[in-house]
Amino acid sequence: MIFNCLLYQINQACVMVSLHRTIRVWLKRDSGQYWPSVYQTLSSSCSCMAFNPETRRLSMGMDTGSEFILSEDYNKMTPARTYQAHQGRVTVVLFVLEMEWLLSTGQDKNFTWHCSESGQQLGTYRTSTWVSGLQFDVETRHAFVGDQSGQVTILKLEQDNCSLVTTFKGHTGNVTALCWDPVQRVLFSGSSDHSIIMWDIGGRKGTAIELQGHNDKVQGLCYASHTRQLISGSSDGGIVIWNMDVTRQETPEWLDSDSCQKCEQPFFWNFKQMWDSKKIGLRQHHCRKCGQAVCGKCSSKRSTIPLMGFEFEVRVCDSCYESITDEDRAPTATFHDSKHSIVYMHYEPTTGNLLTSGTDKVVKLWDMTPVVS
Repeated sequence: MIFNCLLYQINQACVMVSLHRTIRVWLKRDSGQYWPSVYQTLSSSCSCMAFNPETRRLSMGMDTGSEFILSEDYNKMTPARTYQAHQGRVTVVLFVLEMEWLLSTGQDKNFTWHCSESGQQLGTYRTSTWVSGLQFDVETRHAFVGDQSGQVTILKLEQDNCSLVTTFKGHTGNVTALCWDPVQRVLFSGSSDHSIIMWDIGGRKGTAIELQGHNDKVQGLCYASHTRQLISGSSDGGIVIWNMDVTRQETPEWLDSDSCQKCEQPFFWNFKQMWDSKKIGLRQHHCRKCGQAVCGKCSSKRSTIPLMGFEFEVRVCDSCYESITDEDRAPTATFHDSKHSIVYMHYEPTTGNLLTSGTDKVVKLWDMTPVVS
């Protein structure tokens, strides 16, 4: 199974690594077909990778960290350095050209950063659980760390130390993908709970917008900053293009109540009210629009609420259903079937191409210019 793929159409090249312990570089010929160029066998299977087209530096995560340099014509691969950074498998690796830093996380629950020029370890931070997503903001030197517990931690990195800034908690499953927009200063996180959360770190600090458009775990997130569109891919095979150039609304917090906040019927754990009213308790539900605790009879309707991120129909109370107009139901995302369970995806904005790899061992190249424009 191909685990990671990266595409850089500027140089007409595609770099791939797989669980079969191989690195492959494919070059685009005049015919438009991709043909193999470089083939390299590794000492162990690769768990993650990062490629910088400006320096042609290929950073690999395995049981250790390794680095290769590709030639200008992408027909030769030269080993450059090995990093003894972790005591377990490397889970995420990220190269930051502006800082000459190599950031990495491992199954040993350590987040480290090295100087890519000397290979020297500059600092380390102990995480509470495995890290499965990593992004970095060059301007503020903030590292965004998403882990298996579902939380996102923001760290402030210095040359040889770091400090905890804050922690975001919103997912009920582990974080599977992170994407950072340095212009709007927005962080997107995808999770195995099928959801995406947009964390507004710049303009409205603390604002969290949910996006619900997948039926399985989110495996990849890419952002087209020139059109303000988010691309998400999932194990369900779906590719969703989200329009983020709209004014979205936060989902309300679910309210606690011992009885329906519409008809005042008791819920099944409210023994006193059941006894006093001689009524059988009802099951509790919540309206996704107002957050009120309601019974099934008072929330018999379903509706999409795209501006709240609900592209699928969700439960709403009857009064909220009446307030939702056809204009409110206008979709803010488009849905596409990749016809394979996506494992990894990469978007190249300069060409408008999207690369997906799946559990079917197939790599697909998509022209996204008709939908990301």
